[in-house]
Amino acid sequence: MDSRWVGPDGFEIVPGARDGRQVLRVCRHGQVVADCFSVAEVAALVDLADLCEVVTLRPRRGFEAVG
Repeated sequence: MDSRWVGPDGFEIVPGARDGRQVLRVCRHGQVVADCFSVAEVAALVDLADLCEVVTLRPRRGFEAVG
């Protein structure tokens, strides 16, 4: 299951890695703005209250669409 957070003005926060450490990668309109090592760093760029989590669900193996 993959997750990301989106907000107004084209902001998107996705998990990433830099120098072997986990980061929260802040992008705007597809361009990387910053790799943040803490939520506080993200909050300095984006209002956290405006973010909405988007979760990508993968269908179970052997699942066949009905229709």
